[in-house]
Amino acid sequence: MRSIQRRLSLGLAGALLLVGLVLAQTSLWLFDIGLRRYLAEGLRSEAELLLGALVRGPNGIQLDEQRLNPVHQQPYSGRYFIIELGEQPWRSRSLWDSELAMPAQKGLAPGLLPGPGDQELLAWRGDYRRFGRQVRIAVAQDYTPLLESFRRAQWTGFALGVAGLLLILALQRFTVRRALRPLEEVRQQIAQLQQGQRSELDSRVPEELESLVAQINHLLSHTEDTLMRSRNALGNLGHALKTPLAVLVSLAEREELRANPELRATLREQLEQIEQRLGRELGRARLAGEALPGAHFDCAEELPGLFSTLAMIHDRGLDLDWSAPEGLRLPWDREDLLELLGNLLDNACKWAESQVNLTIRTGDEGYSLMVDDDGPGIAEDQRESVIGRGTRLDEQVAGHGLGLGIVRDIVEAWGGRLSLQDSPLGGLRVSIELPAATPS
Repeated sequence: MRSIQRRLSLGLAGALLLVGLVLAQTSLWLFDIGLRRYLAEGLRSEAELLLGALVRGPNGIQLDEQRLNPVHQQPYSGRYFIIELGEQPWRSRSLWDSELAMPAQKGLAPGLLPGPGDQELLAWRGDYRRFGRQVRIAVAQDYTPLLESFRRAQWTGFALGVAGLLLILALQRFTVRRALRPLEEVRQQIAQLQQGQRSELDSRVPEELESLVAQINHLLSHTEDTLMRSRNALGNLGHALKTPLAVLVSLAEREELRANPELRATLREQLEQIEQRLGRELGRARLAGEALPGAHFDCAEELPGLFSTLAMIHDRGLDLDWSAPEGLRLPWDREDLLELLGNLLDNACKWAESQVNLTIRTGDEGYSLMVDDDGPGIAEDQRESVIGRGTRLDEQVAGHGLGLGIVRDIVEAWGGRLSLQDSPLGGLRVSIELPAATPS
């Protein structure tokens, strides 16, 4: 969501800045053109007044200074003129010792002309006939104060534009945040789905998100139903095959086969391998689906009941204890974890003398599950073969039936690691390291 807000803010800021600059420059340009045209009319009128100031005198045509504008008499006043009548020119006293070039064409000069004291002049030229002679009159006005006003207006407009842009961005950020809040809430609910804190998304959302949330909830429901049916079908298949296998095992004990011990042993071995492989593949197939939403393992809720069941099954005064961080929820399927822990704890109870402990810890890299007992343990040189794939653990080590086939498959399906160690209680420790589940 933050990246969306950042992209929207940057996009809006860039667009507003570009449009603002174009509008500001265009407005100033149009205003400058309009102002020059307006001043050009004043300069034309002033040129016509100067034309009227040309009168006949004793020495021919002369300029009547009584008719001149007083600003033309003040040095560097910003108002200037030159009059060309044949070889006889007149220039305003305001030019003092500076020169003013006659514009190359009639009308308003296309650019600003250089003037006295670094002034920039707006000039206008008119061609007339006076007393039968050709007269050219150029009048100019200092445009520098107006240029400075334009620059001040530009900086003022820039400052106001920046302030307005910041205000618009703040309002846009507030508006976008409010508009995206429902999406952020949906994202949080999806994260809660993965953590097992809810089983579906809240349907009370804005109208634009109703169809999306409805489709997600429908998909969750369909996935849960499909996975549940698959598990039930696999369980039914397992139960359906157990009976024929039991019949075959009982047939292997009949009198007809006792006379052939080699055939009997081979038949029993093959039946046991079928039973083991069937259980392994059924368990692996059951692990093919992801954890159901809302079905994660709450330690405080699930472990007391599991330990109560173990205490009733192994009713011989065992000290059963567990420890886990308060409020810990393991982000994996509840049924898988119950089977994993139930299998490990049940085997630990079978071989413990008096004590079985379960310890669950969390860390930066994931979770640690440790089941300790004070039983006979397993020799260190036999542990690798005990946890090897396809090994019947209860036959590899005499008197210590662990049955870790499904446990190993569950751990491998979650990307974890299973190991056997010496327990502080004196027996065996089964240690499982599971990585932290990352959001998909």
